[in-house]
Amino acid sequence: MGIWRYDGTASSDEQGARKKPVQPVGVDMGELRGTHVPVLLERCLELLAPALGRGRRTVHVDATLGLAGHAEAVLQAHPETILVGLDRDTEALAHARVRLARFAGRVHLEHAVYDELPEVLDRLGFPSVDGVLFDLGVSSLQLDAPDRGFAYAQDAPLDMRMDQTRGVTAEEVVNSYPHPDLARVLRVYGEEKFAGRIASAIIRERERGRITSSARLAELVRESIPAPARRTGGHPAKRTFQALRIEVNRELAALETALPAALDRLSVGGRLVVLSYHSLEDRLTKQALAERVRSTGPIDLPVELPGSEPTFRLLSRGAELPGEVEVAANPRAASVRLRAAERIDPQAAQRGRTDRERYRRRGKAMHQPGTGSATGSGSDPRRMPGDTTDEEGEGT
Repeated sequence: MGIWRYDGTASSDEQGARKKPVQPVGVDMGELRGTHVPVLLERCLELLAPALGRGRRTVHVDATLGLAGHAEAVLQAHPETILVGLDRDTEALAHARVRLARFAGRVHLEHAVYDELPEVLDRLGFPSVDGVLFDLGVSSLQLDAPDRGFAYAQDAPLDMRMDQTRGVTAEEVVNSYPHPDLARVLRVYGEEKFAGRIASAIIRERERGRITSSARLAELVRESIPAPARRTGGHPAKRTFQALRIEVNRELAALETALPAALDRLSVGGRLVVLSYHSLEDRLTKQALAERVRSTGPIDLPVELPGSEPTFRLLSRGAELPGEVEVAANPRAASVRLRAAERIDPQAAQRGRTDRERYRRRGKAMHQPGTGSATGSGSDPRRMPGDTTDEEGEGT
């Protein structure tokens, strides 16, 4: 995969596929801006391949389409796969529509937030899907566009809405929230230990005049944090801007709803991949998956009660981190954490566990006194190969 360059040209593989760029009817793209390098692209493709490459029509959901780097790679790798791409950012959708134009017969692009996934799939007539990808956080387009107000290093209006057609702006939050609410947002969503001091500085400043500039807000934050604390941890305003972005876009509330909904829609053998960029996102992802990979029945029963069986298995143990090569090629990948899971057939998994338990018990009986065991080594020659814990992932 080449890098999509926002100068009106395509990557090297696309230039060979078509002679001239395709513009969507009725969409004025304007000047394309920024660069986009999909995070952990090869690993995502590797994890999704068993679910999407089944020799039949499969359905893949890119719940955070963005500039469609992951989506394009999936469509290229799996010619029978249909893509459902969701994004709340209309500008990102316009770019994605151009990028995916040659796959038009297999693509459904929807202006929606990922917690609207069930309604989108119902409208399109897809009761189940085979793959789902969440690439969370702010997109390259939003970061690189100075007028969107996401970047603390550039002066811009305090907007921060991913969907600029609706919702409150960061300017409204900063200038209207009372001190307790403002401090709570900074402390909870930004994990900012100086949240109270920053909120107090914002309140004092807005009494003199409305705060409308991202540069002025960043300076207020910097002045509110003690000098020793400013020397480490990156830009002093990083956590404040993250917190305001999450509040404006309801990111965690939407994710808390979207993850269970996506898991519910996966077919047996279907796979979910989530890329998180801060601990709050990763914690919600970990909790959502943990609920599905463990039995809910009493632990002392020899068999699972109906309906209590695990319905998913983890594809890696813990969160996967980017390698040095990935971070060198794409510095924005430095904070990414990847988690993935596959839907399993509970009945088949239960039969496998019952068989393993039977072999364990038989081996244990062979080594009891008076059973005629030929050796006392304690090893079980009939142990099934690959007998590991249910939560151990394929990447371990």
